Amino acid sequence: MPHDTPLIATIAVGLVLAFLFGMLANRLRISPLVGYLVAGVIVGPHTRGFVADAHLSQELAEIGVILLMFGVGLHFSLKDLMSVRKIAIPGALAQIVVATLLGMGLADLLGWAPGSGLVFGLALSVASTVVLLRELEARQLLDSHRGRIAVGWLIVEDLVMVLALVLLPALAGVLGGQTSGAAPAAAGTIVLELLLTLGKVALFVAIMILGGRRVVPWLLDHVAGTGSRELFTLSVLAIAMGVAYGSAMLFGVSFALGAFFAGMVLNESEFSHKAAEDSLPLRDAFAVLFFVSVGMLFNPAILIHEPLAVLATLLVIVIGKSIAAFVIVRLFGHPTGTALTIAASLAQIGEFSFILAGLGVTLGLLGETGRDLVLAGAILSILVNPLLFLAIARLQPWLDQRAPAQPSAADAGPLAVERPVLASESGHAVIVGHGRVGGRLSRQLLAQGVSLVVIDANRARVDELRARGVTVVFGHAVRNEVLAAANIGAARWLLIGIPDGLEAGQIARHARTLNPDLVIMARAHFDAEVEHLEAHDVDVVIMGEREIARGMLSHISSPIRDGAAG
Repeated sequence: MPHDTPLIATIAVGLVLAFLFGMLANRLRISPLVGYLVAGVIVGPHTRGFVADAHLSQELAEIGVILLMFGVGLHFSLKDLMSVRKIAIPGALAQIVVATLLGMGLADLLGWAPGSGLVFGLALSVASTVVLLRELEARQLLDSHRGRIAVGWLIVEDLVMVLALVLLPALAGVLGGQTSGAAPAAAGTIVLELLLTLGKVALFVAIMILGGRRVVPWLLDHVAGTGSRELFTLSVLAIAMGVAYGSAMLFGVSFALGAFFAGMVLNESEFSHKAAEDSLPLRDAFAVLFFVSVGMLFNPAILIHEPLAVLATLLVIVIGKSIAAFVIVRLFGHPTGTALTIAASLAQIGEFSFILAGLGVTLGLLGETGRDLVLAGAILSILVNPLLFLAIARLQPWLDQRAPAQPSAADAGPLAVERPVLASESGHAVIVGHGRVGGRLSRQLLAQGVSLVVIDANRARVDELRARGVTVVFGHAVRNEVLAAANIGAARWLLIGIPDGLEAGQIARHARTLNPDLVIMARAHFDAEVEHLEAHDVDVVIMGEREIARGMLSHISSPIRDGAAG
């Protein structure tokens, strides 16, 4: 008799089906997210066959959100957050108000009570953390000025939703929901709840900024000094999960917000880049489970029973919110390209929407139909969202031609660099990764007068190298457009200094298609990695252990030869 293991079954079946349908979607040249969502529908309670544990799936998805926001915080300093506060705070608040009013208007047309309309509108007003960050990362926009605005906007939305989750139970009786026989909360009680919540959030932020910025980097630096890779990875995960859980339990903020601040204070450590790399595999795996869990909640019958309501909900999310965000960003003096990116970033809903809808159902403020419309709107908007970014990418050349010669005051400063740096060098060396290996290579090549271009995904390194006059392309070299920006077609050498052999092989294969005459060199850690790199058109593979052994042997053999000669 098989063991009762719902957690293992949920993870195993969810990942296997997500992989199969993700590969199918990729083969059909559509976003793998579609495959992940379809996998969730298949294992959900509304289809026949295996049914995964919905509660466990939601918790696994929450872990994905925590790790993802932690990774964003690692690349997002307090300075970055404050630099966009003038647009992110008023912009997010105004957009939430507009979207909520649109949702309430639709609810009124459907004959719902005002309380139902309020919960429905709030659920449609907040964008998905996972979807937004994945789209920004995929398009190399996360560290751009517009990407920082979008993330800052998202943080403000999260804070507002935290307040909404606290206040809705207190207001349930007033709004026409269930109060479990208790009298509706008095106005003074509601104000007290609001002030208490704001105080907790402010206290958490103060502790993280004033104390966390010292304690967390110190702890990570101390663990790194032990030389144990396992302990270092464990410390990164412990910080992310521990701060996220503690912030939710002690201060009432969301897991995502707590993880974001944990990453942001850890950004003060010189090991932040390694921490981001170590958390990446888990982040990707749990982000997939997030989309599977969304698909599990979806009841496809709503598309047949309420097609017009589903369409109207989607229009509020994709069109209504987008227009509101676009107008707001333009009113603040930002260019059209930035406004379009922000509008597309927010034209979807996700995890907070599900939480709000679920709370609304529990409080008797929102019916089952309302929750199904929120889920339908979430899935459809997630499917449509990549198309919006694709459309903006197609419009970008036209927008660049129409852009003013001088940047607007709103985009002034170092964060205003939005267009990718295009290298003009020829016959040069391209270095991928400016860590310990890449840094040594660049210093030696520059000393020899060799022209070079560096590709790196660490913003601090990029800014430092550009300040020294080095041509740097920000991004991941595995993407063809990043290699093209480094003018790989006219390069002579490609030196891959990153430690990931699988990624190095992909980079080499892509570079070879762009420049068949390129001399490609890479590093490896073991024999299988050497074979993998050589199979991916790498000309020279240097394995650290071999070179260390050769160096040691050369020092042994030299005295022997000297003694024999004497």
